[in-house]
Amino acid sequence: MVRRFELLAQIRRMDPYGNASEIYRLSSAYEFPWDFARALELALYRTYAVPSIGRLLAETAEFTDRPQKRYDDTALLLDAVVEHGFDSEQGRTAIRRINRMHRSYDITNEDMRYVLCTFVVTPKRWIDAYGWRRMSRHETVASAVHYRTLGRHMGIKDIPGSYEEFEACLDAYEAAHFAWDEGGRRVSDATLDLMASWYPRPLAPLLRAGTLALLDDHLLRAFGYAPPSSATRAVVRRAVRLRGRAVRLLPPRRAPHHARQNREIKGYPNGYQLAELGTSPVPGIRGCPVRHIGTSAAE
Repeated sequence: MVRRFELLAQIRRMDPYGNASEIYRLSSAYEFPWDFARALELALYRTYAVPSIGRLLAETAEFTDRPQKRYDDTALLLDAVVEHGFDSEQGRTAIRRINRMHRSYDITNEDMRYVLCTFVVTPKRWIDAYGWRRMSRHETVASAVHYRTLGRHMGIKDIPGSYEEFEACLDAYEAAHFAWDEGGRRVSDATLDLMASWYPRPLAPLLRAGTLALLDDHLLRAFGYAPPSSATRAVVRRAVRLRGRAVRLLPPRRAPHHARQNREIKGYPNGYQLAELGTSPVPGIRGCPVRHIGTSAAE
């Protein structure tokens, strides 16, 4: 059990501001790779409940017609920055690719900032609820600093300055903007179908019910889903917590696990080039619906 906390002790000796991205890499690739994968899936999924985001995603048809590719590309581009760093060739290529896609469509700075907030807040909330331990203060601060840096590279303005500010921004934005939209519901259904497709077909109804049991009522109402029963929620959430307790008994991970190693990444069996990931949309015609208004910091 002492060995299980060796990496946490190392993280606590590091500067959460000066070494933010390295702490985030250690946390996401060594301590909680499965939890970060699930939490970041949920983070992106939450954004569909904002009509201005969900409607545009539906209009592009990328998330409904090619959900596996969109899932793969998003995970691989974001994690390339985590694995290799902002100043690496791979990190710069990934950010440049993200920004080129995002400039193709108009979206408000507020929506962009909200999406960034989900990347900071959702993993902490997930890990604190279901991980093998809670996130430390060092990891929490480092996560906020890492995504502030990413936000600056993406040209996002008025980025929150601390985890608490990210959390307040997210909660306020969801309270004000979560609402039913037909397009958002289509993207949500396509995403749930994608997640179910990763497992044997007979399990699909069970997996869909289990996923819905992990969602909060505010999100369920926005998508128009009937809330699961209290018993279903209790069973599913307890099962995920028990998984965390089991992981706590395992020896510490000695090799990193990055997004490119996830079994859910299925679209590139023969490998990929970062510069070729994503779409090459004609502005206003399908593709990525997010365009940063103004000049990109990474361009």
